[in-house]
Amino acid sequence: MPAGRGRELGGRADGGGAPGVAPGPGSAAAGSASAEAVRAALAAHADPADAEGLRRFFKTGPGEYGEGDVFIGVRVPATRAVAKDFAELPLHQVEELLASPVHEERLAALFILNRRFELAARPRTRDEETQRAIVELYLAAVRGGRVNNWDLVDASAEYITGRWLLDRPRDPLFELAAADSLWERRVALLSTFAFIKAGDPGTTLELVERLLPDRRDLLQKAAGWMLREVGKRVDRAVLTAFLDTHAAAMGRTALSYATEHLDPVERARYRALR
Repeated sequence: MPAGRGRELGGRADGGGAPGVAPGPGSAAAGSASAEAVRAALAAHADPADAEGLRRFFKTGPGEYGEGDVFIGVRVPATRAVAKDFAELPLHQVEELLASPVHEERLAALFILNRRFELAARPRTRDEETQRAIVELYLAAVRGGRVNNWDLVDASAEYITGRWLLDRPRDPLFELAAADSLWERRVALLSTFAFIKAGDPGTTLELVERLLPDRRDLLQKAAGWMLREVGKRVDRAVLTAFLDTHAAAMGRTALSYATEHLDPVERARYRALR
């Protein structure tokens, strides 16, 4: 599975709909829109057995990439449904959720930001001031270590910084890529998914080239995934030209992901360069 998307968690971690999941008793329709109400709604879906499985899945043990993260056992479709109920949550309340030690509360906050940004970017409801405020809030959370696991990154980067920077200078992504933090670097890469879908692979290729020396597994997977999407969605020749130059310097994981959709002979040729 490509690093990202949360299929094992009962749904995609990408801000889509959640049919069949009933809203919790803390929904905005049933009470005031506040961070505390969101917490109550999520708690209504919590399951201790799922919490234990999620802690293992997201590597929260000592020395693991998610060390110390707190899970209450809410699956992605339920988290998404709660976020939908609280789509109008004020940004200062979203900020409170982003500061929570509970993983599902931070994920719900990100889903809310996705929706708020989408609405603020639509032609009929366009609100650049709100977009900017969301991006600033999001980047502060990223730099503050609150967007600190692959599902949180993959559920938000494309939909917030990616959308915002589609037609703007992309310096913030290069600043994130220059940080030591795995998660800041992954946000930089995953933000470019929005550019790839718009037919623009340039920033992806430049960032991947800069980050080639980073052999951390979750960054390797992100780099290879984005390269693969360049070949799949933009131009296969752009991908192979990049691989012709860089395959020998790439980590095995990134190269494996990047070449998944090439024909077997070509895939074997690139992988043999390692």
